[in-house]
Amino acid sequence: MLEQFLNHIDRHKLCSQQDRVLLAVSGGLDSMVMLDLFVNAGFNIGLAHCNFQLRGNDSDEDERFVREKAEALRVPFFTTRFKTKSFADEQGISIQMAARELRYAWFDEIMDQGRFTKLATAHHINDAIETSLLNWTKGNLFTSGIPVKNNRVIRPLLFATRAELEQYASQHGILWREDVSNATTDYERNFIRHRVLPLLKEINPSLEQTILRGWTKQAGSIELAEENFNQWKNEFITHKGHNLVIPKRAFNEYTNKASLLWHLIQHLGFHFDVCEQIVEALNGQPGKKFEGGGYELIVDRDALILSGTVSHWGYVKIQKDHHQIQLGSWNLKLERISLEEARNQLVKKMNKNVALLDADAVSFPLVWRQWQAGDAFLPLGMSQQKKVSDLLIDEKVNRADKNRVTVLLAGGEIVWVVGHRIDNRFKITDKTRHVLRLTVYP
Repeated sequence: MLEQFLNHIDRHKLCSQQDRVLLAVSGGLDSMVMLDLFVNAGFNIGLAHCNFQLRGNDSDEDERFVREKAEALRVPFFTTRFKTKSFADEQGISIQMAARELRYAWFDEIMDQGRFTKLATAHHINDAIETSLLNWTKGNLFTSGIPVKNNRVIRPLLFATRAELEQYASQHGILWREDVSNATTDYERNFIRHRVLPLLKEINPSLEQTILRGWTKQAGSIELAEENFNQWKNEFITHKGHNLVIPKRAFNEYTNKASLLWHLIQHLGFHFDVCEQIVEALNGQPGKKFEGGGYELIVDRDALILSGTVSHWGYVKIQKDHHQIQLGSWNLKLERISLEEARNQLVKKMNKNVALLDADAVSFPLVWRQWQAGDAFLPLGMSQQKKVSDLLIDEKVNRADKNRVTVLLAGGEIVWVVGHRIDNRFKITDKTRHVLRLTVYP
């Protein structure tokens, strides 16, 4: 199997001996076989283990098992614990989807530190088949299961079946932890594994290899379709600030517009039926909104504007001793500066993402949240209150960007419409003795 493993890596250019590969290791059969193959192949590796805290003491024993293996091999080891069920309930998603989102977000954090160049997961042929069947039951027919690589994520076991991995483990004395939940049919994937696939194998005992050959045959067509799709994206799709802009004319030459749009935004949580509704709205009145997975798509006059919403960010409280704090994808830096430095900065052209305030006029804690309908303040230089919504209209802020606007409050009063205008009551005056400088950045 080691030779097949190396051939698979070489054929798909998954990694080289110069790469530092982080292995996602659960402690189960698949990941322990993958670990053994990487060790025998002489790669530079590290291990990452997620404790989802779903199986009580068994989850802790899995973590201990992988930790001890990493110590025995003297390789870097990373572990974390997730409140998976709470996260699933909060997000309104399944336990399996929650676990997937949590682990890949954590893997990204490790990878972003720069210590590793590739992330390897232990998916094999049976996993890919199960994923395809599961997708087909949900109407996603044109999928080939699990891609062999996706950016820095590689899947070096997608040449082997589960039975072959079991045989290899038995021959090489590889120990692994058994997840008892895999034997139940409570989850959709397990139902397909234990009930559906055995029936299909009665028709074709070589089902896995037959499907794999079918995927190989259609790989060229899929690659060509992806190339055409990427050319279309490069020609039409642009980024403006935090927004993705899709001009309406991008769909002019295509009959199945909804399918094209779905291929572009499905990974953000937009379902096909929503894409059909969006296409129907292309020729209607501008301003219609559609939501999916924490994102919002607005049908504007000449384009579709896609942005992340901040409504799910909630709010944060900022105490007097805080120097930096985060809300969603934004960071806020708080500094006490001298009056002289503030005056020198005011003489220059002010950055819209910087606010200079009379520190003695600001009461803590501050509250940082998304602006809301009805919010009003006293804009700098004005003597009458103005609604935030009117300010954004005056400044010609488009509908998508409006959803990302936040406000900072002190004592229930708006201090700063972040990135736009401070409140006149908190400005620096001749009586100011201390200055608070606020800087917001992505």
